[in-house]
Amino acid sequence: MEVVDGKSSSLDYEGRAKEVEEFSKTKAGVKGLVDSGVAKIPRFFVLPPEILHKASTKSTTDGVGYQLQVPVIDLEGCTDHRRAEIVGDIRCAAEKWGFFQMVNHGVPKTVMEDLRESIRRFHEQPNEEKTKWYSQDVWKRIRYYSYGYLHTSAPANWRDSLACNFQDHPIDLEALPQACRGEIIEYMKCVVRLKETLCELLSEALGLRSVYLASLNCMKSRYLISHYYPVCPEPELTLGVTNHSDPYFLTVLLQDNVGGLQVLHQNQWVDVPYLDGALVANIGDLLQIITNDRFRSVEHRVLAGRVGPRVSAACFFYPSTANSLEPYGPIKELLTEDNPPLYREVHYKEYVTLYVSKGLDGQSAIPSFKLQ
Repeated sequence: MEVVDGKSSSLDYEGRAKEVEEFSKTKAGVKGLVDSGVAKIPRFFVLPPEILHKASTKSTTDGVGYQLQVPVIDLEGCTDHRRAEIVGDIRCAAEKWGFFQMVNHGVPKTVMEDLRESIRRFHEQPNEEKTKWYSQDVWKRIRYYSYGYLHTSAPANWRDSLACNFQDHPIDLEALPQACRGEIIEYMKCVVRLKETLCELLSEALGLRSVYLASLNCMKSRYLISHYYPVCPEPELTLGVTNHSDPYFLTVLLQDNVGGLQVLHQNQWVDVPYLDGALVANIGDLLQIITNDRFRSVEHRVLAGRVGPRVSAACFFYPSTANSLEPYGPIKELLTEDNPPLYREVHYKEYVTLYVSKGLDGQSAIPSFKLQ
């Protein structure tokens, strides 16, 4: 989109392609634009009003005066006396919000802080160092890039990213950027242990055996994306991340204190504020499908801002390589005559291929797999 006298008009395809190509060739990312002193953002970053203003951001109450707040769940005691209470809290959060913050989750604060600082260090190092990792190939296991869908028609997001796709095999230590190598390895060890705990608690929240989700191998692989959101000169025209849900089973997010993450709840954008020592968990599209809409994968976004830069790290969990073509459909133990299957079976590769092909266009891919 191009803004003229405060109004939006379509940016022609050839013009957009040329701007994107010029931007991509620099390999300097969004940070490179900011470092160059740009006062106006390139047109391919400008979002259509229907995406920018989808849902209300003015009110964060539930309609009867209560402040809307993403649930905060204390995991302390989840292996003993508080387990039933925690399972109930997770059930409620997964069904009503699709998001919750976790404290006392077992990942040391020092490990989280070290990762945040190493992400910042990677993105703020000289550009000639970062470009060694630059790629727009979405299937590459380790890459630095600016918005993975640049060459689709979807508007770009105001962020740079470092993606490390561990799959279900360890990445060679030497293959990771030196600026954040040790910190990523240590954080991933901790977050994988947390994922195993969450698998058990989510299984029990569905009324299933604690090992049920683990037995499906649906969260065996892991994919860490570290985002860097530079200060934006025109934050009212773009987003750090466009409205989307995650095409995986489960996401565990580490964020900093800059703010900007919002979740769509009751057709309102609700802030997910920084909470010292907390991690954020959210349900992915495929978990919504296999729970037959019991657990909800909800839209979320990140605002662009004049304060920052913002740093975050999202760890996505998805099926093992051996299970990438395994069909996943509604769990049979959850189905009844009154609760028939809502979705056809879909394998991970099929789902993600559709998701990647459309880009972050603000539309969920879930309806494509609904039974008629």
